[in-house]
Amino acid sequence: MTTRGRRRFPILFATAAMLLLPLHHAFGEAAKRTPDDVPLTVSQVVERMIEKTAERTDALERYQGKRSYSLQYVGFPTNLHAEMSVDMDYQAPDTKQFTIVSESGNKWIISHIFKRLLDSEREALDQVNRQATSLTYQNYDFTLLSDQPQSDNCRYVLSVEPKLANKFLFRGRIWVDDTDFAVCRIEAEPAKNPSFWIKKTEIHHSYAKVGDFWLPTDNKSVSSIRLGGLATLVIKYQDYKIVQAHALGQPAPTTISLTSPPKPAN
Repeated sequence: MTTRGRRRFPILFATAAMLLLPLHHAFGEAAKRTPDDVPLTVSQVVERMIEKTAERTDALERYQGKRSYSLQYVGFPTNLHAEMSVDMDYQAPDTKQFTIVSESGNKWIISHIFKRLLDSEREALDQVNRQATSLTYQNYDFTLLSDQPQSDNCRYVLSVEPKLANKFLFRGRIWVDDTDFAVCRIEAEPAKNPSFWIKKTEIHHSYAKVGDFWLPTDNKSVSSIRLGGLATLVIKYQDYKIVQAHALGQPAPTTISLTSPPKPAN
């Protein structure tokens, strides 16, 4: 696609940016309830969420999964669609390998949106980037909106307000599990509009428990365009396999070399 063509579709770049929001691994351990199920304060909920997230991130050493990417743009100057399937292999602390299984639809979307998302996800594993986008007091202000038992255990609903107008942060609501203190759902919008052409973007993330760990299952970003178009970017996650993990809250086992020591020189 020419430079002129790229200028016609700023929404595609902006929609991709939505997916760079922190889609944190909510690796989970059952937390003890307070005596007599005394309601928690917002500080207690957030502190437990941060603590358990750190434990889960440390415990999960390697996992694999499959993904399907889909982008549908309807509007000026033409409709566009593309899909891509990917195998993913994560190795702690900062390595993700992606193998593209299949591609279909618009080649420009595949090359400039989907593959760019994969590159950005690798970069997001950097420790500095994790700290700058994580759900912590450093990046967000939290308000407890609701504390009601739910059938899916997503009891606590918190309002999150970013402290910086950064397009990779978001404002909205998060649902926190009342047993594992893992984020199980996010509904939000970007903290900063990434493009003049976008009127509004709605972001929806869902998570589910896989063994002892919480991992993303569905990510959806819907953007309304000033010229009347609509862009929908969806990622679905499936077929997770936990390859290697250690006990939550415990240090990783030390690996002992069984090789023979070198023989002394004569």
